[in-house]
Amino acid sequence: MNIKILSYIAASALFVCCSAGDKAVKTDFSDKEQAEAVKGLISRVAPGHEKDFDVRITGIQKEGKDWFSYYPGKNGRITLEGNNGVSAASALHQYLKDCCGFHLSWCGSDTSLPDILPVPEDTVSRVSPYKYRYYLNYCTFNYTMSWWDEERWQKEIDFMALNGINMPLAVTGQNTVWQKVYRKLGFSDSDLESFFSGPAYFNWFWMGNLDGWGGPLPQSFIDRHEELQKHILYAERSLGMTPVLPAFTGHVPPAFEEKFPDAHIRKTDWVNFPEVSILDPDEELFSEIGRMFIEEQTRLYGTNHFYTADTFNENLPPTDDPDFLGKISGKVFHSMETADPDAKWVMQGWLFYHERDFWGDEEIRALLGAVPDDRMLILDLWSERYPVWSRTEAYYGKPWIWCMLHNFGQNITMSGNADRVANDPANLLKDPDAGKFCGIGLTMEGIEQTPVMYALMLENIWRDTPIDEDSFIRDYFTGRYGKADENAFAAWKILFDTVFENDENNGGPESIITGRPTFRKNPGGTTTTKLHYDNDDLVKAWELLISSSDALAASEGYRYDIVDVTRQVLANHASEIQQEAASAYQKKDIRKFDEASSEFLGLIDDMDRLLATRQEFLLGRWLKAARNMGETAEEQDLYEKNARNLLTLWGDKECYISDYACRQWSGMMSGFYRPRWENFFSEARKALEENREFDEKAFVTGSKEREWEWIERHETYPDTTSGDELIESREIYEKYRNRL
Repeated sequence: MNIKILSYIAASALFVCCSAGDKAVKTDFSDKEQAEAVKGLISRVAPGHEKDFDVRITGIQKEGKDWFSYYPGKNGRITLEGNNGVSAASALHQYLKDCCGFHLSWCGSDTSLPDILPVPEDTVSRVSPYKYRYYLNYCTFNYTMSWWDEERWQKEIDFMALNGINMPLAVTGQNTVWQKVYRKLGFSDSDLESFFSGPAYFNWFWMGNLDGWGGPLPQSFIDRHEELQKHILYAERSLGMTPVLPAFTGHVPPAFEEKFPDAHIRKTDWVNFPEVSILDPDEELFSEIGRMFIEEQTRLYGTNHFYTADTFNENLPPTDDPDFLGKISGKVFHSMETADPDAKWVMQGWLFYHERDFWGDEEIRALLGAVPDDRMLILDLWSERYPVWSRTEAYYGKPWIWCMLHNFGQNITMSGNADRVANDPANLLKDPDAGKFCGIGLTMEGIEQTPVMYALMLENIWRDTPIDEDSFIRDYFTGRYGKADENAFAAWKILFDTVFENDENNGGPESIITGRPTFRKNPGGTTTTKLHYDNDDLVKAWELLISSSDALAASEGYRYDIVDVTRQVLANHASEIQQEAASAYQKKDIRKFDEASSEFLGLIDDMDRLLATRQEFLLGRWLKAARNMGETAEEQDLYEKNARNLLTLWGDKECYISDYACRQWSGMMSGFYRPRWENFFSEARKALEENREFDEKAFVTGSKEREWEWIERHETYPDTTSGDELIESREIYEKYRNRL
């Protein structure tokens, strides 16, 4: 190691010594403190009823497992009891559901409570067979959470606790750590300007996929997210959760080679973004930076000793040599262990699926084998669709977690693998081939959509037997709608048997509307329109739900669901109209082409008006939150550009994954998708009039320019609802029922 590197390391060691007296973030909370945290949760979830509950935290598991109970207390109060804060919060949730008709959801809640809470007649108890209940995906932090503030984060942390989550991913505020470490290594802020990504892309920056895109990142954002991370971690830990923090994986600034010319750097690229620099784990400097990273992070945020690190996220290693792969993972773990002797590595198993042609038995064994079994935890990220555990002998002895991925890019589409979610976790508890299966997790790329699939998954946490889907449907929708309704039950039974059994496509079908316009039936790429079910079944379920609109009109859950199902019907029907336009074009029938294109654009208008009735489907809400994050007009414009870009082109005009994070939202329909299709139909019609072939390649080139223009604009879209869900749904039903 050269003298220059040694001098930087010595300086960093001095800094750590000088900072040792700084007050660290609190990581351990007593039973009494956790009970107080649960009382705070009660004040937020059931305001006015704080004095109706007694909270008891015992700190003692039952046969090594988390548990909770609720039962009649003294003087007409209700006692909530558990071994930690999450358990007691889960007791609260179970009581409110069982006794008060309480329904908490991202999309359509009923959290109203009676003035006098009923005292339960008996004790109700639950035990979780799962040591770890993991939550979040790196991608969730951008596709959903890019613009969240402390209030929105607190609601999600409450949601986690009420549902039994005890191991959340916690990567907010990471830029502060990077900044402090690299400054100590001699990098200037201008060196780091091309390193840090914009606020809608930081998780791909953290995973080492890209540098700088969407930036430059304002210092105010870095500082604000440092404070936000402290708030998040305090709230999570005070309830007894174990947050998972990031570790160093070798991603270094573009200027690294200038600062350390003797260091071995490899280049890797992702999608079609410029190459990023990865420090070779063989370099002694790799371990030193890894140590510095965790020490700095611990000083800022404390630690619970679990660290996330993914060395080859959607990138291939430079060689499949087992010795090399083992050496890499050994070095990554060593950098963690050097700073924290109790470190445990939480690794996503995604790479073994995404690059499955590379990762054979020998390669996976080598990568995992260099780390002791009890110091690594594997997330089987997409267990409900592509389980890797079953082809790796349960990860060759490593503890692992069965995860539901479900959603990609926070796309708005109805889909899922309900049967596997309802049955696989409990069945694995008794499976001798499951190895060290020890938990379940929700690792979706985006939330605030398809709430029933997440409720089904969360139902597993406090049970060790499979979920009977018919019973779940009846219980869940009685609570969601506030009453039993046989037509609604029949509708959801159809949907569970068809729409929510998807083995055809990843994350569910997209609408042809949200893809770049084409005459192709199934564009492919990020826009796959192939249905995994008979559309007639969706229409039957829709009819049944529409028939209950008077009976269920008071339910917010029903109002969301009827909009979502109606949206899906229209999203699917758009493909049929698009193909009619394609057929008319091929036959050079201008009259029928005009009819089909007009009907297609009219359907987009109908969808936009329908979606405007629910705040969950408003583009204006997303853009307003982005601008609100900015402290200056310049920052507000940058954040809005990030917010628009992520949902559309994703990257630059030539980005391979454009429309990956498409959203069927009001505002997107009228402001982005409709003009794009209108231009397409106009140019195709002009070609028909001139008796020439429509140049679709030229259209795409022009479309990219218009899409980028939209990204840079600042027109506003409504951030409050308009219209009535039931009126719009019924009108659409009457308009399209015969057509369907």
